[in-house]
Amino acid sequence: MALNLVVKVHPVVLFQIVDAYERRNADSHRVIGTLLGTSDKGVVEVTNCFCVPHKEHADQVEAELNYAMDVYELNRRVNASENIVGWWATGNEVTNHSSVIHEYYSRECREPVHLTVDTSLAGARMGLRGYVCVSLGVPRGKQGCMFTPVDVALTCYDPEVVGLQLCAKTVSAGRSRTVQPMRDLAQVAEAAGKLSSLLDQVVQYVEDVVSERAAADKAVGRQLLELINSVPNMAADTFADAFASSVKDSLMVVTLAQLIKTQLQLNEKLTLLTSQ
Repeated sequence: MALNLVVKVHPVVLFQIVDAYERRNADSHRVIGTLLGTSDKGVVEVTNCFCVPHKEHADQVEAELNYAMDVYELNRRVNASENIVGWWATGNEVTNHSSVIHEYYSRECREPVHLTVDTSLAGARMGLRGYVCVSLGVPRGKQGCMFTPVDVALTCYDPEVVGLQLCAKTVSAGRSRTVQPMRDLAQVAEAAGKLSSLLDQVVQYVEDVVSERAAADKAVGRQLLELINSVPNMAADTFADAFASSVKDSLMVVTLAQLIKTQLQLNEKLTLLTSQ
């Protein structure tokens, strides 16, 4: 078992877990489910999940495993790249029943990951923790297991970033808590404004370090060096010409697309008129 495992969770997984917790039965104190994603070279990326109905008693756990396998097979038809990588549960701790549930998922995948999501919002935060099960015991003796914490990080695709930014705006939207998506150009303008503000902060930080008004951070320096090396080394005039040429090509494609759309609409109307 590799204890240097890293678990990366996508935002949609957290939304699905919270939604399942809000829709739970009145007598259910905890909700569990299956984690789907990929595992490669010590990195487990969780991209999807679903809830598994279950009941916990004092001495046993009842879970609808047939339902879980049916949902997994249906999901495989839609996205064959997503495999079972572990399971999740609401709460901020590992219970006595967790080892029983983990044993089942150990038969479904190799080295399953266990995620706990604290939906009680203790400390005004939704705690997210990850565990793997490590075998304990003496050779040829009684064997046991221990849940050991692993690093958990949030990651997201570019479209998910846009959705998260839109969700964040609902916090300051008043009582309605509704925000309309912006047009593409408006999103580009907003992103450009944020990028310009961040660049101003970086420039100010560099000036403060050079003038010895602020202490230098080696980690920040290495990241800035990596950022500078990733930018093509070209003159400002050359970059402006390349950018203008790219914009012209994009506008030409948009114009041609609009002309084709208009032509198709005219052909459709002419076809209807001639058929009448």
